[in-house]
Amino acid sequence: MHIVHTIAELRQALSTAAQPAFVPTMGNLHRGHLSLLKQASTLGDCTVASIFVNRLQFLPHEDFDSYPRTWRADCDALESVHCDILFAPREHDLYPEPQRYKVMADPVLASKLEGSFRPGFFDGVCTVVLKLFNAVFAGKPKGFAVFGKKDYQQLKVIEAMTKQFALPIDILAGETARDHDGLALSSRNGYLRAQERLKAAALYKHLLALSQAYQTLSGDQPVAAWCLAAEHDATRRLSELGWQVDYVSVRRRVDLEPPIDSQGQPIAKDSLLVLAAAKLGQTRLIDNLEF
Repeated sequence: MHIVHTIAELRQALSTAAQPAFVPTMGNLHRGHLSLLKQASTLGDCTVASIFVNRLQFLPHEDFDSYPRTWRADCDALESVHCDILFAPREHDLYPEPQRYKVMADPVLASKLEGSFRPGFFDGVCTVVLKLFNAVFAGKPKGFAVFGKKDYQQLKVIEAMTKQFALPIDILAGETARDHDGLALSSRNGYLRAQERLKAAALYKHLLALSQAYQTLSGDQPVAAWCLAAEHDATRRLSELGWQVDYVSVRRRVDLEPPIDSQGQPIAKDSLLVLAAAKLGQTRLIDNLEF
């Protein structure tokens, strides 16, 4: 694996590649990240991963300074899946001066759900992803980038940004990797204390129960009203288990709007998902499940 730190070094390393396949990460890699790398390896002619903890997407009270950084283990993990190039810029490599030009994520898509609890988060994500895309794909006729479905709203925001800027990049979605009890793998799971880890799978189990109940709806039941009641019930049950719930919300997969089509009619059952964010102790977890 070739490790580079500057954009110039990266472009030199990619000089003979026509269609790179790219997986951006913030490090502290787990099996979910590696599944994205394996998916990427089937796409282009050179597999690239990045490790960069992006200050722009952290709010002032969040964990930028304490975010887990596991460099040696990350390098070993990437080598185990035969990653070709690791781009690991230092902050001054990617932001040699204050980043005054920034990408504003579409507020229609980015201001809801995560955006309502983490204002500015998606602007920081879009800014760094566009900069990484420019570093990896400059001068290339085509490329691929793989993002995990666990961060579903982020995936939709990146898809929309790529389309709006007419970037020659195909955005691919990777399935959420889960632990044995259903907990979605996340770099922040390491923050969970032992007792909290035992309780953490409840988030997925309640989403699964909601999705299974939705499949039993009859055709004459009002979908929107049912979804609202189910969201409230899941929120109540999680709260009773000690979770601090930010949201449990059923949305359309395509645009994360409520489950009603443009004519005010319910949409197909296989077009929805439920998304959730909640804190267990001091650890905030997110998850989602497609119906």
